[in-house]
Amino acid sequence: MMDADLDRLAPIGPLTEWLDAHVPQLGKGPLKTAVLSGGTSNVVLTLDRGDRPMVMRRPPAVPPPGAEKGVLREARILTALNATDVPHPVCHGSCADDGVVGAPFYVMDKVEGWAPNLRDERIHNEPPFDRMPYEYGIPFAIVDGLIALANVDHEAIGLDDYGKPGPFLQRQVDRWAGQLASYKERYGYEGRELPGYAETEEWLRANVLPNERRGIIHGDVGTPNMMFRHGPPARLAAMIDWELSTIGDPMIDMGWFTGGMRDEDEPDKTFPTALNNPAHFPTRQELGRYYCAGTGRDIRDFDYFSILAKFKSGCLLEYKVAQAEAGILPKETGRFFAKIVLNCFEDTAKMVRRIA
Repeated sequence: MMDADLDRLAPIGPLTEWLDAHVPQLGKGPLKTAVLSGGTSNVVLTLDRGDRPMVMRRPPAVPPPGAEKGVLREARILTALNATDVPHPVCHGSCADDGVVGAPFYVMDKVEGWAPNLRDERIHNEPPFDRMPYEYGIPFAIVDGLIALANVDHEAIGLDDYGKPGPFLQRQVDRWAGQLASYKERYGYEGRELPGYAETEEWLRANVLPNERRGIIHGDVGTPNMMFRHGPPARLAAMIDWELSTIGDPMIDMGWFTGGMRDEDEPDKTFPTALNNPAHFPTRQELGRYYCAGTGRDIRDFDYFSILAKFKSGCLLEYKVAQAEAGILPKETGRFFAKIVLNCFEDTAKMVRRIA
């Protein structure tokens, strides 16, 4: 990145003045900045003044719709979590005034640790976590974080209005069925036969849990959104990328996280996944029992969340098929995701029949 581009994202003078007033923990030396990572929705820059390095997160120079609001929303939840034991990057300050750096931003700790690397459609871990027995502990470390998150009293830390009011689970089927239906208008996609979809939708509508628990949902749980401490055993350093967080029933995070893992009823069947070797991970039921032991939840509810999460996944990923049909993505990409979507609804239908 050119110096002019970096100065546009983090102008030294105004940013230094703001940091002096709001984040004295960073130090008082000359401010040095560098781009740590950049994407279409957010840019992360390192901040160094000679003491403890931190990072700043802000929208890109040309932000997509909603990016500025999303940054402040993420800053809010990270700041609230500072009062908890949930592993997360500590937020030291946020700024809604785009007059400082040209966009809202927040400053958080630079987490020490390693993050899985997603490349070639596969997740690659830092040694020795790229092999057994160390890889087996990674999902348990993530679930430890989800347990801590589920046990937070979100109202007590000021997040009572962070999500939509009213029952969360009752909205979900309409939300994702509507997403699937929207591809016709958005991409001119007429759709295709999805065996198991109608059966799954009907079951979910008829079996909404009456005992919904409200709490914080991360919304995008997976190993690429986690940072781990160096060296075994597997220990979670921080859950990152809170852009999709909300308030609802936090057990949905478990359904989403375990969706690509082996099922005890079909241990030899592997779902299309970015995991290098699903056999090195526990079954979804094993993780479900571990989560329930830490949260006091009823393991009988776990299948519902597994079905709901995989229904959501199928509805969402069909947009890749629609984009390929519209010529936006390559045909081979469409075929790849077409199989994943069919597997989603095949699996949910099997689970529904097994429960019934």
